[in-house]
Amino acid sequence: MSETFSAAAVDLGASSGRVVLGRVAPDQIEFDVVHRFRNEPIRRSGTLHWNFDALLEGVIDGLRAARSAESGLESVGIDTWAVDYGLIGDDGELIGNPVNYRDSRTDGIMESVRERLGDERLYGVTGLQYLPFNTVYQLLAEDEDRLATASSLLLMPDLLSYALTGAVGAERTNASTTQMYDVTRGEWAVDLIEELGLPTRILPPIHNTGKMAGAVLPGLRDRIGDDGRLQVRAVASHDTASAVAAVPATADGFAYISCGTWSLVGIELDRPVLTAESVAANFTNEVGVDGTIRYLRNVMGLWPLQECIRTWKADGDRVRLDELLDAAGREPALRSVIDAESPDLVPPDGMPSRIRKLCADAGRPVPESKPAVVRCIMDSLAIGHARTVRDAARLSGRDVEVVHLVGGGSQNRLLAQLTADATGLPVMAGPTEATALGNLLVQARAAGIVDGRAEARALIAATQPVERFDPRSDIDWSPWLSPTPK
Repeated sequence: MSETFSAAAVDLGASSGRVVLGRVAPDQIEFDVVHRFRNEPIRRSGTLHWNFDALLEGVIDGLRAARSAESGLESVGIDTWAVDYGLIGDDGELIGNPVNYRDSRTDGIMESVRERLGDERLYGVTGLQYLPFNTVYQLLAEDEDRLATASSLLLMPDLLSYALTGAVGAERTNASTTQMYDVTRGEWAVDLIEELGLPTRILPPIHNTGKMAGAVLPGLRDRIGDDGRLQVRAVASHDTASAVAAVPATADGFAYISCGTWSLVGIELDRPVLTAESVAANFTNEVGVDGTIRYLRNVMGLWPLQECIRTWKADGDRVRLDELLDAAGREPALRSVIDAESPDLVPPDGMPSRIRKLCADAGRPVPESKPAVVRCIMDSLAIGHARTVRDAARLSGRDVEVVHLVGGGSQNRLLAQLTADATGLPVMAGPTEATALGNLLVQARAAGIVDGRAEARALIAATQPVERFDPRSDIDWSPWLSPTPK
């Protein structure tokens, strides 16, 4: 590989993190996962937190492994989930652990804000999907003493970058997920924030994707094995933005599903859609690479499946995902269906029981066996995917001809096939490591190895395995697609 650029991608999800070592050339991209670590929330005084010290240690260990494997390592980028943040005090130290978005502290706040400001004003400025854990609602639930002593708010990827470099800032793709960002003007929605009584002094400057944050702090260089050359760069720090950057689309007319714990389902636009119909459909307008708009809706994703497996294992059952999916594929289709966007699926613990209750409450057959529960999840998720793809096309006026399923969910062949069946469109599944690849490609673009978004996607399409699933016509999905089954 000539003109090879070496970089590390730190990719943090809600349950685990990994550090990926990548080598990018104009005609090739290679990568290896050099370190994996758990992301286990902790509960303190009744509040669910992220263990930031453990996350930082995992990142440092991963960078040390990457540096050991590649002495010419030049750059590192960090992407994580959205909305969560840490508060920095006047002394430059983190004020406690960041609160986990699944904590119940925001219960009821979103509803009161919507009633106070009205959807037309709130959505017209931010263009953001209404989710109870959006950053603005978390800040309104924040401990008053913590907020009063804070000098800066840093979203999770920026917080980790700050810990590595001491640089303060907010990368644009993640800033756009807070419901405090003016999606039309491309800046913090200061008037809106002040109207809600929140302090604007804590808002860091927003910077564009690809900006250099800085070198690793001297006190950390020995631990990483860095000789002072390693630079931290702000990639598309919202993991979905990185994943969308690596969608291997070679033409327009595509929808994407970035599927993991959540399914982020949407299309890529040049400008936001801020209509009354869009807010009624609860679509979000988040910023992507090059100022594009990720017009999407959150669907529950594989979280219910993950939680069911965790519950069954905790009960002492020996379950294997591949065997469960094979058995689920033999279960009757569309027998037990739930709303894949139900808020009852958000909390952890007791997921199999909650799924059965949702079926019972809806008057549908209750899935008793494990394969039946899994089939319920898969059918319901495929319906959620299909409804959202259809709505995104209708509300934006864009035609969709193919669906790209990327992320960990692309390995789930049952889900890929059911999504093709439900949408009536071909589904291209892969790459699995889309988020890390998008992270690496932004760094490679900044280094001049790859020219632009289209070239980056063409490189992914040419080098990464993708499997095609064509829709089958033996089952009629249309009765389930509108309205949402309740």
